[in-house]
Amino acid sequence: MPRIAPLGAVLAFLIFPGVLAAQSDDLLSRVWDGVQQAQKKYPSSCGTVTETRTSNLMVKPLVLRGKFCAEGTTRFSLEYFEPAAMRILYNDNYLNFTTGNTTEVLEVGGDVRRAQSYFSRGNSIENLKKNFIITVKEESQDYEMKLVPRTDTYRRRLNYLVVKLDKKDFLLRSLEVDGKSGVNSVFAIDVTSLNPKIPAETFQVYKPQ
Repeated sequence: MPRIAPLGAVLAFLIFPGVLAAQSDDLLSRVWDGVQQAQKKYPSSCGTVTETRTSNLMVKPLVLRGKFCAEGTTRFSLEYFEPAAMRILYNDNYLNFTTGNTTEVLEVGGDVRRAQSYFSRGNSIENLKKNFIITVKEESQDYEMKLVPRTDTYRRRLNYLVVKLDKKDFLLRSLEVDGKSGVNSVFAIDVTSLNPKIPAETFQVYKPQ
């Protein structure tokens, strides 16, 4: 199963607030204020996710179902149980992919922190304009933001990213990641628990010895 889309989704969760923070027009300012308030009000959450993958190489779409939990931007757990078990964990510096009895360990904390810093410091507006073409629109039940890379740094990995937020509470409703691998993944997200007490072992990752 291609893993580029889940990794892209994890990183999108982590850098999305910084991307919004860089905007200045009225609509984005309104959305950003809502996201900031939601992050303070709901520092942790759990729910279910349904990912639909499509590709020219696939005879039919692949549908994956699972669950997730998140604490801030430093801890994230995504566990698929259908059609096959797969788990993705991010905790501080390390990202773990587990399929069957095999776990792949990646140290990505530095990259994530650099991305967050790059899109949230004082000159982030210019950084964003330089790297992405951005369109934002307000729909009946949600806000939608589409980011299309303009520079090779992001264009090599991503065709575009679409994020939808619920208008009422500014929680993530869906995420679409269209990667250069040829795989398009749409994540339908249903938050079922806000501010739960998540056991520490939920985010326990393997680290290099």
